[in-house]
Amino acid sequence: MLYKLTAHEAIELIKKKEVKCQEIVESVLERIRQVEDKVKSYITITEEQALENAKKIDEKIAKGEQVGSLYGLPIALKDNLCTDGIRTTCASKILYNFVPPYDATVVKKLKENDMTLLGKLNMDEFAMGSSTENSAFHTTRNPWDLERVPGGSSGGSAAAVAADEAFFTLGSDTGGSIRQPASLCGVVGMKPTYGRVSRFGLVAFASSLDQIGPLTKDVEDCAIAMNIICGHDPYDATSAPIEVPDFTKALVNDVKGLKIGVPREYMEKGVNDEVKKAVEKALELLKSLGAQYEEFSIPIVEYALPTYYIIASSEASSNLARYDGIKYGYRTQNYEDLIDLYKKTRSEGFGSEVKRRIMLGTYALSAGYYDAYYKKGLQVRTLIKRAFDEAFQKYDVIITPTSPTTAFKIGERVSNPLEMYMSDICTVPVNIAGLPAISIPCGFDSNGLPIGLQIIGKAFDEQTILRVAYTYEQNSGYRNLKPQNL
Repeated sequence: MLYKLTAHEAIELIKKKEVKCQEIVESVLERIRQVEDKVKSYITITEEQALENAKKIDEKIAKGEQVGSLYGLPIALKDNLCTDGIRTTCASKILYNFVPPYDATVVKKLKENDMTLLGKLNMDEFAMGSSTENSAFHTTRNPWDLERVPGGSSGGSAAAVAADEAFFTLGSDTGGSIRQPASLCGVVGMKPTYGRVSRFGLVAFASSLDQIGPLTKDVEDCAIAMNIICGHDPYDATSAPIEVPDFTKALVNDVKGLKIGVPREYMEKGVNDEVKKAVEKALELLKSLGAQYEEFSIPIVEYALPTYYIIASSEASSNLARYDGIKYGYRTQNYEDLIDLYKKTRSEGFGSEVKRRIMLGTYALSAGYYDAYYKKGLQVRTLIKRAFDEAFQKYDVIITPTSPTTAFKIGERVSNPLEMYMSDICTVPVNIAGLPAISIPCGFDSNGLPIGLQIIGKAFDEQTILRVAYTYEQNSGYRNLKPQNL
């Protein structure tokens, strides 16, 4: 049952030589064999390499050699993070057999700290979606209820942690793709400040919004992962040359005197009553521990969703232009000339949601509409950022629901893109403003499905949100939650 441990508990056992790295890795691989058929978190499982790596770590420990801070901990990665020699598909037919010749910076950092890679995780194609139903491979299922979605686009990353198929995972968050699935699967998910983590080697969806972050079993594991993946990187021009603190030092069980803002707009339309009640209960708990909270208004956020879909789709239309069947990736078999090759390759290689967003973005960038859509979107983005900056002059953190509802049924929203887009209504403003935010479990609805609490912080102040999250977790008991039906 070693797979049930949190990452920090497992690391401690290996460190003390109470258990071998190989035993931990074998335990998780056995767990994958038990539940993967039901959950379907993975696209690729690298079992042989994982066992080989664990053996090497154990040999290092036996010889008393220096071992990285992860001590061979088994971890899995979203399949849009490049891994040298291991295929990276973005859950798309167009990259079905793509094997990168290099590692993403975050992968390199995890390797330097001696992780054991278990494999690559399922996602919505090119990270476009909120349910992992847009994968070209299969739909991942929510470990709490196998008839429901795990959220998206990092659905495989969240489901794998909830089902104990990895100690922690990495995902990417462009409009809520780490936090929303974390909320739906009852795990912890952190989207760091834009620029805190290098995006080098992350297959781009919307470059000004994408950010890599961890999905973990509890807040302490999240801080451990953040310590490893954050930091400036010369390969990413948008990564911030700001010193990385030791995030584990922020894990203090104390919120006395902390000022919390609760934006009225987030508690209104579209937010399910049970979600609202759970968030209010969480706020009352923090108040009883010495924090103060008050409601305030941030009206501009109602424009966040349309602004996000204009900016993100425009950037995607540009980023995805490189998939043309010439140098790598899928290429159509029957074509008459070069234009026909491009057209058929892209028509056959991309799924319908990706095509929808490429068309939307191309339209927003076209000569006649650029000012009305894309340029206007950038102006609204500035206003949203400014509104958050003003709020943070008054409050230390802002608390909202992570997702307006709990996990919905598989297939329920597929035919209604607008309803699907509404899943991200609570998360996209954070990406637009480039702020850090974490989602932590804060209860269950009447169907026994997890509810997530979102804590938003000032730019580069991940420590404060980790402190609030840790305090809440320690006092609420919602940590390392396990679905009973697996």
